[in-house]
Amino acid sequence: MTSAQIEIQLIAALVAVACALPGTFLVLRKMAMISDAISHAILPGIVLGFFITQDLNSPLLILLAALTGVITVMLVEFIQKTGLVKEDTAIGLVFPALFSIGVIMIAKNANDVHLDVDAVLLGELAFAPFDRLLISGTDIGPKSLWVISVILLVSVVLLLLFFKELKLSTFDKGLATTLGFSPVILHYGLMTVSSVTIVGAFDAVGAVLVVALIIAPAATAYLLTNDLKRMLLLSSVFGIIAAIGGYWMANILDASIAGSMTTVLGLLFLTAYLFAPKQGVLSGLFRERQQRVEVSLLIFLLHLQNHTEEEERHVNHLSEHINWQKVRAKTVLELAAKNNLIHTENNIVSLTDKGQEFTDEALKYITTNKVTAIEELKERFFLFRG
Repeated sequence: MTSAQIEIQLIAALVAVACALPGTFLVLRKMAMISDAISHAILPGIVLGFFITQDLNSPLLILLAALTGVITVMLVEFIQKTGLVKEDTAIGLVFPALFSIGVIMIAKNANDVHLDVDAVLLGELAFAPFDRLLISGTDIGPKSLWVISVILLVSVVLLLLFFKELKLSTFDKGLATTLGFSPVILHYGLMTVSSVTIVGAFDAVGAVLVVALIIAPAATAYLLTNDLKRMLLLSSVFGIIAAIGGYWMANILDASIAGSMTTVLGLLFLTAYLFAPKQGVLSGLFRERQQRVEVSLLIFLLHLQNHTEEEERHVNHLSEHINWQKVRAKTVLELAAKNNLIHTENNIVSLTDKGQEFTDEALKYITTNKVTAIEELKERFFLFRG
């Protein structure tokens, strides 16, 4: 592996972690798409900074672009608070307008600036190692590596200092206000960090990958955990996996690095979406099936309680009179027997003492419509195990 390959992967990994930290809070606050608005709306700030300094490497570009990002958020919120349009509509109004202003500024005053789709929208990490940072004639590495490293360090320090405040303002603004924290200041602080991160990553990876790295890892982690610290960690890990895996996918397929990384992010999210233990599609289908079986079992137990006639409690009665298929009837019988709710003699099914007690209490909870109480009842009777 060449030094350029190592530097590309290192830059991509650092960008991924830097984007994952604010991205987690944006996803939790249901503001994920504001990152897309910021990534496009910063163009006027970059152009204005270049007009002032005439230097594309000036730190002023990052500061003005970050300021433009904060202004974007303020404009979106101002339009949204009028009550005339929703947030997604406000975003769709603000960032195209600001992006267009940036394009017009370039067209009128800097026609020689090349606004390339690959450079602006997709980014090209392959070129990042060639933009070197020189201090007193000494090459100390790619400029993007140092820029994103400083941004990441600042983000981590701020996260450690204000973690409790951010957590409170994200999940309970009222409690945060009561405890003396200002949700407004924390909100705009988060937006400032997000803007600076987006601007810092913009030059290396482009707007599309920045948005993907902010949203996709956090959304994937959100499907796997409800713990904020774990979500931050998982978001960072998924971002690093996408950065490294996407690079080698692009290397093998001779494709866009940014596009490959975004594809890996999509595959990671799809995997979590399908197979997440608690919130995945397949686990949801499995829970629905289990609930149908449990409801069928309750119906069967109530039927046994209400009928003393042997023909009504015969095994064949399940399929003949309750209209259950044989597989469903067998499943219900096996589950009831496994939980010691019934006993069968000469194909006649009867409730055990435990089954009678459970049915009485279940009927009481059903009539009061307490779903959570049913779950508590199942736990107390140690039902439906295995």
